[in-house]
Amino acid sequence: MERLQQIAKQATASVAPPPLPAHPLDPLSIEEIKVTTTIIKNYFSGRKISFNTVTLKEPSKKAYLDWKENNGAFPPRIAYYVILEEGVPGIKDGLVDLVNLQVLSVQPLANSQPILTVEDLVGTEEVIRKDPNVIEQCGIVGIPACDMHKVYCDPWTIGYDERWGTSKRLQQALLYYRSDEDDSQYSHPLDFCPIVDTEEKKVIYIDIPNRRRKVSKAPNANFYPKDMIKKYGKMREGLKPINITQPEGVSFKLDGNIMHWNNFNFHIGFNYREGIVLSDIHYNDHGNNRPIFHRISLAEMIVPYGSPDFPHQRKHALDIGEYGAGYMTNPLSLGCDCKGVIHYLDAHFADRAGEPITVKHAVCIHEEDDGLLYKHSDFRDAFATSIVTRATRLIISQIFTAANYEYCIYWNFLQDGAIRLDIKLTGILNTFVVDDSTGEKVGPWGCRVYPNVNAHNHQHLFALRIHPRIDGDGNSVAVSDGLPAEAPLGSPDNLYGNGFYAKSKVFETVKDSLTQAEGGRTWDILNPKKINEYSGKPASYKLVSFQTPPLFAKPGSLVYKRAPWAHNTMQVIKYEEDRLYPSGDHVPQWSGDGNIGMRKWIGDGTDNITDTDILVYHTFGISHFPAPEDFPLMPAEPITLMLRPRHFFLENPALDVLPSHAMTTSEAKKAGNKEIKSLTDNASRLAFDDTPSAGCCTRFSK
Repeated sequence: MERLQQIAKQATASVAPPPLPAHPLDPLSIEEIKVTTTIIKNYFSGRKISFNTVTLKEPSKKAYLDWKENNGAFPPRIAYYVILEEGVPGIKDGLVDLVNLQVLSVQPLANSQPILTVEDLVGTEEVIRKDPNVIEQCGIVGIPACDMHKVYCDPWTIGYDERWGTSKRLQQALLYYRSDEDDSQYSHPLDFCPIVDTEEKKVIYIDIPNRRRKVSKAPNANFYPKDMIKKYGKMREGLKPINITQPEGVSFKLDGNIMHWNNFNFHIGFNYREGIVLSDIHYNDHGNNRPIFHRISLAEMIVPYGSPDFPHQRKHALDIGEYGAGYMTNPLSLGCDCKGVIHYLDAHFADRAGEPITVKHAVCIHEEDDGLLYKHSDFRDAFATSIVTRATRLIISQIFTAANYEYCIYWNFLQDGAIRLDIKLTGILNTFVVDDSTGEKVGPWGCRVYPNVNAHNHQHLFALRIHPRIDGDGNSVAVSDGLPAEAPLGSPDNLYGNGFYAKSKVFETVKDSLTQAEGGRTWDILNPKKINEYSGKPASYKLVSFQTPPLFAKPGSLVYKRAPWAHNTMQVIKYEEDRLYPSGDHVPQWSGDGNIGMRKWIGDGTDNITDTDILVYHTFGISHFPAPEDFPLMPAEPITLMLRPRHFFLENPALDVLPSHAMTTSEAKKAGNKEIKSLTDNASRLAFDDTPSAGCCTRFSK
């Protein structure tokens, strides 16, 4: 202990404490990253280390709420780190105290491998291009050695391969050929797969199929404007620009990372792994600032591919745990990724040398028109008596690229108190070569999307992590199913046979909560102590999510073991600090064995989860069976779910939003046949000059 204190003291000899942030959940600043890496470098002085992760270790819920609600001390400012040491197997992770400038812990993990960063991926292409065995295999499939600069690879984590386990830090290099640097390589996949040692920067093995396939000679399937003009003669015409204007500016206010918008207030965080993290979400209900969620994020995802042929069984990327939604995030652009009046947040990480790097505009914040919020018209006076209110939504978004795929994440806050998560999947299909010259069939595992190109079936499954605080502490979860009445047709309780109702059951134990999506099933996250005055039911937020395919991988398979959270649509467990990542803290090259992540948290299933501090994990996503329309660049595929208030308010909470138009019966009588004007819109106009009347709103006379 004395030796550790001595080393820690030496580690801080040349370091000054960085300024404390305005808020304890704010991501590490550039200054804090510099201090963290300096302390670690000094601590490991004389040993060759490289940095993989430097990020905020968020304060415990208790420490945070004591500061926020009880005027307690500012929570400890702690950095979490992951490093590699040359010549030492595995990794070391631990904590650094940024106030007292000391290393709090060092944990050697000889059998773990760290997340892959962009920096790790970039050099892999040069490794495979220079390897003599790769050059030889390229020659066999028809690529001469002088064209090796035209060979590209998508470096993937290897998943898990029993030949090496965790003994080396590995990538599998999925290979493609580009005849020109502006081509898309995915129409020319190669039939073999080098295995690259990330740290040694060398190819250690090449997986070669029994059946060889030459590189395709079909033209590249490209998608840039110059390619479309070459192919079709011109781009599509007749599309006029749509501009979004907010002449008075935005409706939101951002104090550092604290957002205030339309009665919502919450903290926007961002880290290397989950990307956007939303915390301490409250709703100001006419002066009563009511808590809703303590923390929400996407905690994990898996993309299992459906071909059992070797080596495709390895393709099952756990993109958040193996690459990081934060590390792979895009710098966003005005008018491109986001449109309108926009505020951006940057993201800061550390490179392998420990120097801070910044992704500009990692998070986009803006507002959009969201259609009708509500409307009603009375037929009795030809619909002149009416009210129309348009909705505005606040969007917190990011886009991250995992090799070939783009994931567009949009957190929407709505004026009726709901929170909606929209995800759009786009980018390019992962492809493999098929030999058209011999009539090779792709079988049931994929689809031929282009000459000599097979795109395998796959799934995109996400783990939504919800730490609820619905109207205060002590929450429960219930499953809700719409069912027809049990009483038969003609019985006193269901004489006409038309009865149906919502059957709700509160989960008492973790085992009760392990449920699957069925029909129109929803789940209610509720506070049993807060009862609605009108309905007599507990205040709740309902999870409405209907894109919930099952995991198709068989029990006992590698995919099944590595994604224990994907076995069920819903899992509710007790909150404990550091229960964050349901496939474990260090996912790359994990075999799926052991009592790790969700498997450990579920345990024997007997933990009580009623009226207590709970975590909700929800599995959702899509199963993708490719088609030619998905290639060479995939149209955005939408996924959506919603958390909406039920029995939380006494009435529609959006009634105080200024309507676009409102006219009572008495006002309609006085107005006669006069044209109706919008209260909020002076920009809308008629599309064509020959339309009989003008204005954005009209009324009809009898």
